[in-house]
Amino acid sequence: QVQLVESGGGLVQAGGSLRLSCAASGRTFSIYAMGWFRQALGKEREFVAAISQSGRRTFLEDSVKGRFTISRDNAKNTVYLQMNSLKPEDTAVYYCAADFSGTGSRIVGAYDYWGQGTQVTVSS
Repeated sequence: QVQLVESGGGLVQAGGSLRLSCAASGRTFSIYAMGWFRQALGKEREFVAAISQSGRRTFLEDSVKGRFTISRDNAKNTVYLQMNSLKPEDTAVYYCAADFSGTGSRIVGAYDYWGQGTQVTVSS
């Protein structure tokens, strides 16, 4: 079992920045690939970013490339999502997720554990 708790969401103006954190507890954090997903009101959950167990490989959805960065600190059992140049269309609940068997998937169903989510609202 892995417990995931996101933090760092909030209200920000367009062009601003936020840093999301996801703290993990339970089984050894470093054995999991980690992902960030988001779900806007009335829409399906979508992939944002993923990172391999070591952190050497990262994957980003096209619309956030150049603006978002995913990283992890295995010593702190934490994965981060740095979000810069935020746009109103980035408004959503952001979820982190842990994947036991993969190396960083874009697929929701590939992930074994999910956090409760943190709201990000970007005003225009």
